[in-house]
Amino acid sequence: MLIVLTYKKSLTTETMTVSELTSQNSRRPFLLRVLRLRIATLVLLGIIVAVSTITIKWFMGESRVTQLFSQLQFLQENPPIWLDVPSVSHEYYLLIPTVALCLIYQALVKIYPQPRTTSRVIVVCLLLVLTLRYLLWRSLSTLNLSNPLDGLFSLGLFFMELFVILGHSFQWYLNLKIKPRHREADIMAVAVREGRFIPTVDILIPTYNEPTTILRRTIIGCQALDYPHKKIYLLDDTRRAEMKRMAQELGCEYITRPDNRHAKAGNLNHAIAQTNGELIVVFDADFVPTQNFLNRTVGFFQNPEIGLVQTHQSFYNPDPIARNLGLECELTPEVEIFSRYYQLLRDGIETALCYGSSFVVRRSSLEAVGGFVTDSLSEDYFTGVCLSAQGYRVIYLGERLSAGLSAENMAGYVTQRLRWARGSLQAFFIPENPLTIPGLGCLQRLAHLEGLFQWFTSVFRLGFMLMPIASSFLGIIPLRATLVESLYFFLPYYIAQLLTFSWLNNRSRSALVSDIYAVAQCVPVSLAVIQTMLSPFSQGFKVTPKGVRRDGFTFNWALAWPLILLLIVTAVSLWQNLDWAFWGSMSISGEPKLAEGRALAWIWSAYNLFIISIALLILLDVPKPDPSEWLNLQRVVRIQVNSASKSSDIDNGELPIPIPNLDQNLWGVTTIISEGGIEVALTQDTVPKLLEQLAVKVEIMEEKLELTGQITHVSFSDQMPRVRVMFKSLNLSQYRQLVEFLFCRPGRWKRQNTPGELQSLRLLFRILVKPKVLFNRKSKVSAIAVSQV
Repeated sequence: MLIVLTYKKSLTTETMTVSELTSQNSRRPFLLRVLRLRIATLVLLGIIVAVSTITIKWFMGESRVTQLFSQLQFLQENPPIWLDVPSVSHEYYLLIPTVALCLIYQALVKIYPQPRTTSRVIVVCLLLVLTLRYLLWRSLSTLNLSNPLDGLFSLGLFFMELFVILGHSFQWYLNLKIKPRHREADIMAVAVREGRFIPTVDILIPTYNEPTTILRRTIIGCQALDYPHKKIYLLDDTRRAEMKRMAQELGCEYITRPDNRHAKAGNLNHAIAQTNGELIVVFDADFVPTQNFLNRTVGFFQNPEIGLVQTHQSFYNPDPIARNLGLECELTPEVEIFSRYYQLLRDGIETALCYGSSFVVRRSSLEAVGGFVTDSLSEDYFTGVCLSAQGYRVIYLGERLSAGLSAENMAGYVTQRLRWARGSLQAFFIPENPLTIPGLGCLQRLAHLEGLFQWFTSVFRLGFMLMPIASSFLGIIPLRATLVESLYFFLPYYIAQLLTFSWLNNRSRSALVSDIYAVAQCVPVSLAVIQTMLSPFSQGFKVTPKGVRRDGFTFNWALAWPLILLLIVTAVSLWQNLDWAFWGSMSISGEPKLAEGRALAWIWSAYNLFIISIALLILLDVPKPDPSEWLNLQRVVRIQVNSASKSSDIDNGELPIPIPNLDQNLWGVTTIISEGGIEVALTQDTVPKLLEQLAVKVEIMEEKLELTGQITHVSFSDQMPRVRVMFKSLNLSQYRQLVEFLFCRPGRWKRQNTPGELQSLRLLFRILVKPKVLFNRKSKVSAIAVSQV
């Protein structure tokens, strides 16, 4: 007997405190979770059973099924006349639509370097027309249903494509509704600056096992916020003595609890019950806000309908994929595409996602929905859903008002994505399901559905990689298409998507680079998706490790072996498909679509081989001996060298030993700076002998910041000397000033554009031939012999 359990919030919950609601939720019997009807799992299993049943009957020759597919095959062999390729004197003429698209794109980019309303309408309409044209061709002319084996793969490929295309089409439609909120923030911020609207703010920093060095900069950044009525709370879920001492030293509140129930959500709910600010701000342990964060966000809450404001998340370190490829300066962190593109799409229909850090929420709104959701690993996402369902507006401000650490190695990167996948897909199994929770609009539900199905694209990506392998080893032909048909129907559609992808997402990611990111994680994410749909609550919350260091190369064998197997099999399939393209296609007579469709599989195999090879390079984590991140900043500095110092003066920044005739000031410009040191390009072309290992004073002129340190390396770049100074004995005042300089200045985090498709292809080919992790990878400063005066 099936038991259907529905969840309804009592009307009295609005008057309950967060602690009472959390306690009530935690007392739900475990049996309820076990017995809750998991409709999504049953639907998934039902689809699998139905497809399997039809497939088995088809293979067994059941008459009705065989007759159905025979009729469909007849329609494929006799498509409508308007799907015929025009007769031309030469096949090259069929490239005219593609060339025309390229010219239109180039003209648009020249006129509109950044997407605008008019240009978006033109591009989206063009994409939708080409997509419809492609789908009609694929569905009415290219399916191969001549036998059960070919039919199974042909229909599987088509439906995978269909799901991806539907997702893209919905995103293109949302592009027409984008409405940036910068001007609105300007207007709302006036009342905050003038002191007419300054509600009390509680800043919560949840932590679990992060190093004190990371938390210290976050707390200092929060204390530097330009806002009068704020209170900062460190929420330590590991009850560490050093955390409590640090909180006391820095002057912030310290809260802990006796257990770790419900992980981060439970930690936040416990703290909310002990605080009373009108607004609540949450920063993850590694996120540092800029000084104007509250001035730019608090003003929105003058509107009583606003429940939550989520801001853009920047990252001050390259993600592990960019670092391992040696493309730190070319690629933006992968998660940036969500803030720069997907959030803008969702905000257009006021269904922006809360993603756990750098957001402001109204306390009364949060209490009205019972606090942070504890049923899922993605407490942030579903809390935003509950706020929207209760009629509060959840909006997104796309300004870079904070920065944090992205995952620092591939293991941490994949762990983070698996947690996000499981947490998001748990939507199908909890009361806060955005598809069923009362209060959301149709477009909002469609946006959430598209976002949830994005995780299934990893399964589809794995299927796309296996398709040419199946073609090679099983002899199947999943696509009935000639070369001229591909040039006429497929190429314009593909080129249009390729050219506009980066432009539409504000240059945050190229399509080729996105494919590499997808392939690198498709196997573990696919397994996580399947596991979550079958057993959604089998995995607990896993924190992404931060502040790690590596003294040598590390290869991620656990992630690599499925890709290595795919690489080997794909290489063999490429050889076989090439052999078929040159010799085997002659064996299929009377059906050029089948012959050329099989022959074209070698192009698919070659592309997959290229992408998998790059993905394997990504899995080699390069050394990272310094846990601090070095930031590119240019400031005029003066390095003071004083020969009159004594060894006992080193703590004051003087020389450890007296060296005659070394009194001088060295002037230069910083190239990179971290919390631990600074690198300076000197203006003079010679430096003193014995300069290394000397203690010096460094004065950053514009910031009026004096720091003491020791010269550890001297090198030359473009004939000019560079010195690296590692800081020594910084007091709290100096460290505060340094952190505020490095992380907290308004406008500190600039947008970085990812290369376009052709440049990305050129970079990737160069990396494949000569990986930067093994060749030509120079450390930022290498120690060499010091020149004499």
